[in-house]
Amino acid sequence: MQSLFQILTLLLDIAWFFIIAHVIMSWLINFQVLNLRQPLVAQIWDGLNRILEPVYSRIRQVLPPMGGLDLAPLVALIGLMIIRIVLANNAGFFYSF
Repeated sequence: MQSLFQILTLLLDIAWFFIIAHVIMSWLINFQVLNLRQPLVAQIWDGLNRILEPVYSRIRQVLPPMGGLDLAPLVALIGLMIIRIVLANNAGFFYSF
C-alpha cells in the first residue's frame, strides 16, 4: 500500500507543477515576455489550458466574481495541499495493510 501512497503523492506533485507552470506562463504572456504567436508557446499554453480549465471552471462556479482577479489557481493549489495533508496524516493507514 505504500506504493499507492507514493503514486498519489506523485500525481499531486504533477498537478502542482502544472498549476504553477500555468500561473507563471499567464504572467509572462500578460507582461508580453512570451508571445502566443510562437508555435511552441502556443502549444504549451493550449495544453495547460485543456488540462486545467475543467478544474478551474468548477472552482469559478463556486467563487464569487472578483472583478477580473482569478483566484481559481490559488484555490486549486490550496485544495491540492489539503489533499496532501490528509494523505500524509493517513499514511499510517496505508502502511498498516
